[in-house]
Amino acid sequence: MPSRFPMASRLLHWTMAAMVLAMLFIGIAMVGSLADYHRLVAIHRPLGILILVLVALRLANRLIRPAPPPLPLDMPGILRLAAHASHALLYTLMVALPLVGWTMLSAAGNPVVLIGAWHLPPLLPPSDALYALLRPLHTVLAFVLFAAFLVHLGAALMHALIFRDGVFQSMVSWRR
Repeated sequence: MPSRFPMASRLLHWTMAAMVLAMLFIGIAMVGSLADYHRLVAIHRPLGILILVLVALRLANRLIRPAPPPLPLDMPGILRLAAHASHALLYTLMVALPLVGWTMLSAAGNPVVLIGAWHLPPLLPPSDALYALLRPLHTVLAFVLFAAFLVHLGAALMHALIFRDGVFQSMVSWRR
């Protein structure tokens, strides 16, 4: 079994970590800034779609690449379960949040502008009632993603600084 993730997996992981963190902070800034709102939205929407595309690439990469490094044999079962559940939650949220955002914008009758005149098609016709449901859902999912991100970071630091079991190194090692 490999002792670290393949390079493509590590690059996708760290690129997406930076993008998700940036996206969360941009989302918070959008809510708090009337002066910069439109500029932040112009970044937020295409970045969300790019995250959706990259998570699809990540899932495809996970299917075609060799198995990831195994978790340590002495890792308690509850921690193994937590690791698998947290990864499933992170992947689910990285798919759900952009799709809910896109659907929310469709319901509001707003285009998802990627670059210039390039827009994504609406996922459904405008609906004030659906927009009113999806808007708070998008916010709640963003907070859940932020919490899951922090838990993931905390677990990574536990593996790096306390357990020192190679789990952290399997994702950060750049040496051959």
